[in-house]
Amino acid sequence: MADPRHELGLRAEVAVARWLVARGWTVLERRWRCPIGELDLVARDPAGGLVGVEVKLRSTGRAGTGAESVDPRRMARLRAALATYGRAAPPATGLRLDLVTVTPAGDGRWRIRHLPAIDGW
Repeated sequence: MADPRHELGLRAEVAVARWLVARGWTVLERRWRCPIGELDLVARDPAGGLVGVEVKLRSTGRAGTGAESVDPRRMARLRAALATYGRAAPPATGLRLDLVTVTPAGDGRWRIRHLPAIDGW
């Protein structure tokens, strides 16, 4: 039997991917993995930047906010994973990491908050 939290997290990632596409982004990968780590989404923003998108779902405030969960160690793994992806990708106008926090808003809808450039180079 699947873990309902995992299933909810996957649904949140799909919702974020659709949300980004509706804003002119191109989603290149979902749940991309390498030996260093995993990127929830890899996308090109409308300006041509290569963006690793970390999706954080919080259904309650007990575990803190999604933004609080991205500590320096996690940031280093995300940065290294995106750099690995970027070496094999077509040239981009830059690399950066964005954070998107998601909370269920009821009736199957989501409250999505995009925090761009939590790390960029």
